[in-house]
Amino acid sequence: MAQPAFLSSLRSHRLQPSRGYHVELGAREKALLEEDVALKRFKSYKNSVKQVTKIGNVLTLAVVLGTFL
Repeated sequence: MAQPAFLSSLRSHRLQPSRGYHVELGAREKALLEEDVALKRFKSYKNSVKQVTKIGNVLTLAVVLGTFL
């Protein structure tokens, strides 16, 4: 079954990828992605967040168990 030309042209536009090809990062992008010594001290919060989350989970469990007992 032959399809009209305008339908096939619409379909071909949809199938084209929306992103372009990979290009190498420029000097500015590489500089932005490098690790910054001034910001390094702010990255230490990750472990403390995990610890606070665990404590919160334990306290929540204790409260829930306390209400049922």
